Order: sequence, then C-alpha cells, then structure tokens
Amino acid sequence: MLPWIQLDSATIPGEGGELRLKQRGSEFSIMLGANELMNSRLSGSEEALATLSWERIKAHPKPRILIGGLGMGFTLRAALAVLPGDASVTVAELVPAVVAWARGPMAEVFKGCLDDPRVGIHEGDVGEAIRAGKGGYDAILLDVDNGPDGLTRESNDRLYDFAGLRAARDALRRGGVLAVWSSGQDPAFTRRLGDSGFFVDVVNTRAGRKRGARHVIWLAVKSTG
Repeated sequence: MLPWIQLDSATIPGEGGELRLKQRGSEFSIMLGANELMNSRLSGSEEALATLSWERIKAHPKPRILIGGLGMGFTLRAALAVLPGDASVTVAELVPAVVAWARGPMAEVFKGCLDDPRVGIHEGDVGEAIRAGKGGYDAILLDVDNGPDGLTRESNDRLYDFAGLRAARDALRRGGVLAVWSSGQDPAFTRRLGDSGFFVDVVNTRAGRKRGARHVIWLAVKSTG
C-alpha cells in the first residue's frame, strides 16, 4: 500500500491548531491532529448538503448562496451542477492555504470550479459574511466543522447558538434555507433551530455514495412569520 505523504500544513487563524494536507496516490486527506476532517474519496454527504438545499429553494429567482467552508469543493461543485446560470455563490474560507491547495495540489479534485463565473471567494470567517448579509441569501450552507459542537475552533460554536442562528435567519430571504452538516446527531441543536424561527428537517446521509459513515444534515427553512 502506498504511504501517506504530507504536502503542506497551515495554521488556523485566530485560535491556532494546524491543518495538514496529505496525499496517497490520487487520494487526499485534510487532518487536524489525529482527526481526519475530509477525504477526497468520501463526498456523498457534502454533495447532499447542496442538492437537498437546492430542492428547498429551486423556485427562487436568481438565487444567492453562501457556503461556509471550501473543504475539497464537493459542496460547491454539487451546487454549481444544479444552480442556474444567473445564480451567485460566495464561498467563505477562513484558512487561505485551503484555497491555495484547491488551485495547486488538489486542482484535479476541484476540476476548475473556482473559475466558474458564478463563484466568489471570501477569505475570512463565515460568521462575518452572515452578519453582513442582511436578507441577501436564499441558502446558507455550513460545513465549517464537525457540526454544531465545534472541533477545529471553539469560536465556531457561535454559529450555532441562539445569536448565531438569529443572524443566519436575518441573512436569509423569505423561504430561505440554513443547511448544516454534522458528523452526528444533536437533538439540542434541532430544538434550538425550531426555537429560532425555522421549520426543521433532519436528514441522515452517507459519507460515501451508499456507503461510509452516517452523517446528518439539518435543513432549516426560514418561516415567513
């Protein structure tokens, strides 16, 4: 079996912690300590984050999408595959090196999606983009951590508390959807979404296509009241 080779590392701004990009043949992995955050062979649940969100907003004209976390581009590519030509997608990525990896060693994984004219990159905290987006988005897709219980940065927890959910709701247009990826269930977060003015569906999905670990996606639609 081919050995893993570390290609690069990057410090997470604000709170430290180090991301490591590794490669084994054509397979890539991004690690935080002993935890694998993502793997290029497992994209099913990240793709579902985009396609399930699109089902909720496909009647919206000229949709505007905010994606929190570039990762390996699976959510972005899945969104671009279903969005119309007049859509716009902003990807907020906190770690500049992740964007550089997408254009460098992982260019084959990304398949040029960052060059799509519908795409813009915000190198910074997705929370900032949410707070600045008053009523501007049809969908906000969050895959910035292992879920509502932050792993990479403690400050990510602020995205999922009541204040963070109110900010997300304010940033959405009527009928917009907040979609959140997680490695596992969190009943308290489900209740918090409902208490914050969302109609909530919880979907279980596989990490890979019909295989791999089970992940969770919350689809929270902004109520019109």
